[in-house]
Amino acid sequence: MTKATIVLATRNAGKVSELADALRAYGLDVLGLDAFPQVGEIEETGTTFEENALLKARAVAEATGHVAVADDSGLEVDALERRPGVYSARYSDDTPDLPGDTRDARNNAKLLLELDGVPAERRTARFRCVMAACTPDGRHVVAEGAWEGHIALAPEGDNGFGYDPLFIDPQSGLHSAQLSRDEKNARSHRGKALRRLLELWPAFWRG
Repeated sequence: MTKATIVLATRNAGKVSELADALRAYGLDVLGLDAFPQVGEIEETGTTFEENALLKARAVAEATGHVAVADDSGLEVDALERRPGVYSARYSDDTPDLPGDTRDARNNAKLLLELDGVPAERRTARFRCVMAACTPDGRHVVAEGAWEGHIALAPEGDNGFGYDPLFIDPQSGLHSAQLSRDEKNARSHRGKALRRLLELWPAFWRG
């Protein structure tokens, strides 16, 4: 595989850390958007994970002149008609008075509030991730991954971000935020999407 610089289309330190480790193993130089301060905020106007991933990857590839990798991911809760979905990151923005000193904490508080009284057997959910890579000339490839589980009654663990403290992995019985990074990458939606993307990478890179 040809050596290349890949730009991850995010300033989320958690995502950069998780994705960079896996991509570097394939001989790729990996940078986050913090290395490109000229790239402004990219508004996620898509209505699906794929639309948002492609939108971000295209914008960053055009702005930096490097191949860009972007993902859009979120939590789908069956009892909530698959909400919060593509709005997972900003789920609680309409209810700023929820408890918690961070957006993640408020998002988790809102999710627990909306699931109040829902029994364990109906708290099924999944993390879903769509990952896209785009070249500056517009070629692209898309990969997807999902991680099935269910939502806990209360948060546990401090390894992770977003809804990790509430999401229970059925294989281990642990909350996502209780898993090590290696354990999480082995079974997570983002890990699955990344592995699929890397399977497609040689053909994509050759064009």
